[in-house]
Amino acid sequence: MKKTMLILTAFVSMAAQAQELSMGDALRYSQDNQNGTARFRAMSGAFGALGGDMSAITVNPAGSAVFSDSQLALTLNNTSTRNQSNYFGTSTTESDNSFDLNQAGFVFVFDGKPEGWNKFSLAVNYDNLNNFNNSIFSAGTNPTASVGDYFLNFANFDGGYDISLLQTQPGETISSLYQFLGENYGFGAQQAFLGYQAFVTDQASDYSSTNRNYVSLVPAGGDYYQENTIFTSGYNGKLTFNAATSYKDKIYIGLNLNSHFTDYRQHTSVYESNTNSPTSGVQRLRFDNDLQTFGNGFSFQLGAIAKITDFRVGLAYESPTWLTLTDRTMQSLRAVSADAAGEFPTDVINPNVENLYAPYRIQTPSKWTGSLAYVFGKRGLISMDYAIKDYSNLQFKPKSDYVDLNSSMGDLLDMSGELRLGAEYRIKAFSLRGGYRMDQSPYKDNSTIGDLTGYSAGLGYNFGNTRLDLAYSFAERDMDQRFLTSGMTDAARINSEFHNVSLSLLFQL
Repeated sequence: MKKTMLILTAFVSMAAQAQELSMGDALRYSQDNQNGTARFRAMSGAFGALGGDMSAITVNPAGSAVFSDSQLALTLNNTSTRNQSNYFGTSTTESDNSFDLNQAGFVFVFDGKPEGWNKFSLAVNYDNLNNFNNSIFSAGTNPTASVGDYFLNFANFDGGYDISLLQTQPGETISSLYQFLGENYGFGAQQAFLGYQAFVTDQASDYSSTNRNYVSLVPAGGDYYQENTIFTSGYNGKLTFNAATSYKDKIYIGLNLNSHFTDYRQHTSVYESNTNSPTSGVQRLRFDNDLQTFGNGFSFQLGAIAKITDFRVGLAYESPTWLTLTDRTMQSLRAVSADAAGEFPTDVINPNVENLYAPYRIQTPSKWTGSLAYVFGKRGLISMDYAIKDYSNLQFKPKSDYVDLNSSMGDLLDMSGELRLGAEYRIKAFSLRGGYRMDQSPYKDNSTIGDLTGYSAGLGYNFGNTRLDLAYSFAERDMDQRFLTSGMTDAARINSEFHNVSLSLLFQL
């Protein structure tokens, strides 16, 4: 069957908003992983007062003027994730592994006047801020809530939908009615329609034009076995154009202009089965959703570094990122029902319609980073960065279309701090490195997404005009992962481990 494109452009009401957006969608583009060169990763990104590394300019743009020579750097990266889920006492584990070109960039250093502004640098650098490749699988027996509650919640929202809207008329197909509902009544009506057409919900016995009430056809009694499978892929990249200068090799200032671009893809599949009243009602169902989010944005950064004897002090400001994003979605629902005579054929509701929604905007929080480092000659260094970001300032725009969602983010999200520590010790041509990172939860409850803790180590070898660096980093974080966003809102507790190996090759130009 040919796929149909549905373009949704208007917000009709809260119940009929064009798409279902959440706090998690905004946080996805507001939190950065510590990606970059192997040296940068080996020291957990603690480079705000150091500079002299291609990825260091993503923390403090003044860092490019610390380079003594022009350089080119390329970094290959392997990321391995392990997600252990606990859902009502049942533990499951899923893993994923991926390779990517994580960083590529160059810096040109020009000599200035011997007295005064004696160095000027220009740099272009690409960093993959987030590699979205990941897999999560959760399974367990829910004692109370059914997936059917999701469709029932939408069917009964705001007084319930008129039954005539959810029924196909002569000459009308599943696809055409799904498309009509999306264009005229929005996301909520499409969910109510899917549930009704798959016989997951039905009008109540007392349904009337003034009492538009629906009931679930999933047998009551609890103990619903449920699975949630999530596959994600894509990237969140940043291309940085940098300029910096130094005054007598004591004061460094710099500017970044950043172009952001993202392509996020997600497939979710929620499955449920039950053994309650096996002679009637819905026995099994599977609800599939596909999402693609793509778009671009802009941000800028300002920074300064001061050398005070062997100490280095840095301060950097990163503006909000202003993103313009577009969503595409597809959905399908399959349900198997039964009566005393046995099971009916599977009800397959697959509109085969791609919803293309009107672009929307996200403004991420700004960030301040203060840094301190101590360099003991040519033997080594230790450094520390501390960054703060107020996630309660996270916003969807236009504000008038997301009043409730923005208000919820302001109430639930909080100021978050990030501590990064790094050290390096040189033994002739070899460099030994290590680091520690702690990133606080963006949530006030510190539970929906927990604190992130990470460790790193690495080594490098300097061949003269070429340097080879290798790094390993580990990070761990707990979070809640809901199966669905309304009706049935129970969450699995996910413990995520991130293992990363980076290899960088640097050339002196």
